[in-house]
Amino acid sequence: MLLLVACSSPDAPSDPAPDPAPDPVGTPTRSASSPITTTAPTVPPATSPAPGPAYSTWPLGERPLPVGPDGYGVVRPTPATLRDRRYPTRDLLPPPVGGRWRSGVGPVTPAIAARLAWEPGCPVALADLRYVTVAFRGFDDAAHTGELVVAASKAADVVSVFRALFAADFPIEEMRLTALAELDLPPTGDGNNTGAYVCRPTTGQSSGFSAHAFGLALDLDPFQNPYLKGDRVLPELASSYLDRSRVRPGMVLAGSLAVREFARIGWSWGGDFTTLRDYQHFTATGR
Repeated sequence: MLLLVACSSPDAPSDPAPDPAPDPVGTPTRSASSPITTTAPTVPPATSPAPGPAYSTWPLGERPLPVGPDGYGVVRPTPATLRDRRYPTRDLLPPPVGGRWRSGVGPVTPAIAARLAWEPGCPVALADLRYVTVAFRGFDDAAHTGELVVAASKAADVVSVFRALFAADFPIEEMRLTALAELDLPPTGDGNNTGAYVCRPTTGQSSGFSAHAFGLALDLDPFQNPYLKGDRVLPELASSYLDRSRVRPGMVLAGSLAVREFARIGWSWGGDFTTLRDYQHFTATGR
């Protein structure tokens, strides 16, 4: 801090007459030709903090849908608050220090396996899978840590894709493991978990394992990028996002960064399938 002090020199000539002391702010003043006036104090304009993002208000996971004869929830129109979906991310793992990119690859330990949709009889042994953690940017603009399980041979490639998405601030709502018990929960049609390994059949089929059951497929922001085959939409409340011309955050579009990055590691995109559209889906097997 600089302090400016006014000093007078003993050799300097004195002013012929001192100026009258200024009137205090807000006190009356008079001139020879004008009436008494009042000088109003200057008040700086009021400022308010910038508003935070507007979040969706739909109560996630609380309203089960009726189940149709195919075992899936009945498709319903997208609630207004979900047509431009945005929720803050709930941290299950500590966020990356300083909001910087972080990643890790390790074995699927028994503790991790207990939280995973895996059981004896699944087509891949736990030793052939890897537990992956990556930083991601949420729809709340903050950095978070997500977790995935993928095939051991694909772990490094998958990490490189999410590094590029993080650098580009591509938003992801949540990224956590899917537990076996979740596969039997009643459908609510509002899920949006970015995930990879799940030991389950191919969607729409009662037999034959999905590429997810081999750790060779991944779904990215499923609500913003729904599955469509005939009149079947998954998640069941995500029909608003079938309009791919109305671009909103989190959507995967032809030629977009996510498609290019997965293509770089040899994975194809379900948005290019011919008999259905699976905009969330990336796969190393082509299915």
